Amino acid sequence: MASALSPPRLPKPKGIQPSHYYEGFLEKRGPRDQDYRKFWAGLQGLTIYFYSSNRDFQHLEKLDLRTFVKLTDEAPWGGSRDPGIHFSLVLRDQEVKFKVESLESREMWKGFILTVVELRVPSTLTLLPGHLYMMAEVLTKEEARRSLELPPCFLKVSRLEAQLLLERYPECGNLLLRPSGDGKDGVSVTTRQTLSGTPVVRHYKVKHEGAKYVIDVEDPFSCSSLDAVVNYFVSHTNKALVPFLLDDDYEKVLGYVDADKENGESVWMAPSASDPDPDGPKSLPSAASSQDKLPPLPPLPRLPSQDDNYVTPIGDDPAAADYVNQDEPKGNNKPLVRKLVGGSPQAVLLATNVTAELAEKLQKRRALEQ
Repeated sequence: MASALSPPRLPKPKGIQPSHYYEGFLEKRGPRDQDYRKFWAGLQGLTIYFYSSNRDFQHLEKLDLRTFVKLTDEAPWGGSRDPGIHFSLVLRDQEVKFKVESLESREMWKGFILTVVELRVPSTLTLLPGHLYMMAEVLTKEEARRSLELPPCFLKVSRLEAQLLLERYPECGNLLLRPSGDGKDGVSVTTRQTLSGTPVVRHYKVKHEGAKYVIDVEDPFSCSSLDAVVNYFVSHTNKALVPFLLDDDYEKVLGYVDADKENGESVWMAPSASDPDPDGPKSLPSAASSQDKLPPLPPLPRLPSQDDNYVTPIGDDPAAADYVNQDEPKGNNKPLVRKLVGGSPQAVLLATNVTAELAEKLQKRRALEQ
């Protein structure tokens, strides 16, 4: 009996090889690593991606260079027995150490990193003319990429909001770009520094003229993009000004990996806070904690007295709306009515008695007139 033919196996679709400005092997040791770990690394934009090998398409880790501070050469880790060449990448929130196989590889990595961070080809490194040409090409690509996007320190806030952000989060930077206050297509730059314990806030205007951004200072400077504007302020202040970048490395929504009930595949789940797990433990809030969350109770209404709680009828006169619990103005012959205080039972009972008494007196007066 002939066996049933199995369907032909289709070849798995191949991933697209990532494109990098520069790539090669790097040994990396982060703040939490006990030893170096070897990766295939690639630089693209302001990010270094780390892969298991040069055949992988999905990166395992990445390093954001937007908080770049400096690059330093490091002595061999572990003494002269370590033949590797070391250098250190200092970011605003961490320091990452790297090890490469040769001095040329170290200078190449440092050169490409400085090119994309500072938007200029470095001139202080030991590089060959061919290396400098490669970095000049990367510089052109990076400038074109940044001209199509806003820098991370650009926020749609007002002048006051910019000042408050720089004051509240000084660890995130002291330079911020925002829309111009005159409603035109330009932008403004707000900076905040401290001089002898006193905050110094400055605002600078940047005009958008055609395809250029002109920094309106004593000697106007033209830039090709907003990112070049940021780089101007950073480089011309000896890096005293740091672009503002809020820390967004931490997730705000709890998530976990779970198996799909229909096909069994792993999916990413994000439970809703309004839909708690019915099988999970339920904790009842204590009386003290729940009481602390209650708003303060309003003051109890004051009990009415015989000589109080009178008000002149307002009618349609808006000017009379300010007269509350005051003496009746002279010359006003309008009848007085009782004011209900706070809707208390005493006030309701008092108002009912007064109404009945007035009705009885009115009936007696009409009977005498007839």
